[in-house]
Amino acid sequence: MGATGEAGSTGQRRIDAPSRSDWFVSGLSESIGGPWGDHAAAGRRRLLTAGRIVLALLCLTLALHWVQKGPCRDAGWSDLEQLTKFCYSDIIALYGAENGLSQGGLPYLDYALEYPVLTGVFMTAVGVPVHAWGVNHPGFNEFLWFYSFTSLGLAVFAIASAAMMLSLRQRRPWDVAMFAVSPALLLTATVNWDLLAVVLAVGGIYAWARRRPVLAGVLLGLGAAAKLWPGFLFLPLVLLAWRAGRSRVAWTAVAAGGLSWLAVNVPVMLVNFDNWLEFFRLNTHRPVDWGTFWYVGRYLEGRITGGVGPTGGFQWLAGHVDPYLNWLSYALFGLACLGIAALVWKAPRRPRLSALALLVVAAFLLFAKVWSQQFVLWLLPLVVLARPRWGAFVAWQVAEVAYFFAFYGQLIRVTPENRPEDVFIMPEGWFIWAAALRWITVAVLCGFVVRDILRPDRDPVRTSYPDDPDGGILDGAPDLARGHPSRWKTMPPATSSRRTPAGSAGESGTSSQGVPATRSGSTTTVDTPSDRR
Repeated sequence: MGATGEAGSTGQRRIDAPSRSDWFVSGLSESIGGPWGDHAAAGRRRLLTAGRIVLALLCLTLALHWVQKGPCRDAGWSDLEQLTKFCYSDIIALYGAENGLSQGGLPYLDYALEYPVLTGVFMTAVGVPVHAWGVNHPGFNEFLWFYSFTSLGLAVFAIASAAMMLSLRQRRPWDVAMFAVSPALLLTATVNWDLLAVVLAVGGIYAWARRRPVLAGVLLGLGAAAKLWPGFLFLPLVLLAWRAGRSRVAWTAVAAGGLSWLAVNVPVMLVNFDNWLEFFRLNTHRPVDWGTFWYVGRYLEGRITGGVGPTGGFQWLAGHVDPYLNWLSYALFGLACLGIAALVWKAPRRPRLSALALLVVAAFLLFAKVWSQQFVLWLLPLVVLARPRWGAFVAWQVAEVAYFFAFYGQLIRVTPENRPEDVFIMPEGWFIWAAALRWITVAVLCGFVVRDILRPDRDPVRTSYPDDPDGGILDGAPDLARGHPSRWKTMPPATSSRRTPAGSAGESGTSSQGVPATRSGSTTTVDTPSDRR
């Protein structure tokens, strides 16, 4: 799109054009004649606005995902069809679990469930009416319809997440195309129920950006009740509010989140505490999972020693998961969080919320003993909001796609029963390379985010917004200087990402905050975004 893009109602809002601002997209655009000019942009009154195009692309991606999962939807799996056609889904498998929904059981009440409570509630809300209908209609395929209704709900969550991101990035709507056309989303959208947690996490960021800390806390607390990781986002809120000297509002959000988590979990704990505890019990005793840092380390260690001689550190940890590996992974995550806190303290400007959120969640995954293929969905919206640069994003997506297919190859390799004779058996080394590539690309993305924090002039979002469009009450708030608390001094306040009147800008100069100014008639206005209408 052109450099000016959509104009707001007063003609002041400018939309970022990746074909001009992103070197990777700019290079690709040369194959179709170069970046679009200013007059090629679609205006607000036109049908094909950037936001509508992005949502249409997302719907296309979800439709393709539906087709990709087609061979598995009826649960009539044979000859490892769910693996050889890459269409396996936990949604189908867990509907038929022992004493599960397909037998009329209720999660937590009648059987233990390995997921947090809100995910179980969603499963129950879909599964109970599907099973009730199936009991009276023998020809009704409960698995097919349970998957179909669940997929519809997850698709709505994905669209809602994209819509909120578009609202947060009204000056950068094309960034959300990363989410909409993501190959990882296409392949993993309904492998599990993760999009439920994604929409709650994005909703929490959205509510915070709209200066509603209580609602933000409630949504993040519900997200933690669905998949746990959205609860990690409270840490960036506390750290950023601490640097701004406004900790009370962050702790208000934390309190609201804790209460919402308790509201969901306490009733289930009272009904059947042992079944409620299954999620924590499973994650405590669960062995080293495929594709993790620890699995790759154990494999490489074995290749180096040839399986001869004393047991190496990775192999010893794999045999002593509880408590040694558990505590080590927690300690490494804790050290990473301390490093993030130090980064917030030392950064020349207060970092953006989404950047810290990405670092915290990525740090958890990089050192976790479990990193399932669909966990890419946790990072996807955070990458879009934190570092919308297409080059590193595409490299990461290539790594995730390679891991997705290598993961199924690994499953086929270790599943000899019912395996077709002509199926290709992938060497385990291929899977290790794919897992290592995924780990490295996520770590590199984190490195770029850290660099952008230390060099705010390199932050792509801050080329469009003067401060933090996700910052809420912290957006444009006074920043506290680096150093010991006794030497804190208030720095000049950053310009808010709201539309502000111009300072004493010249006709073609900049405002007093260094934001490009434009002149309309006899009135000078600052070219700042208006994304809180």
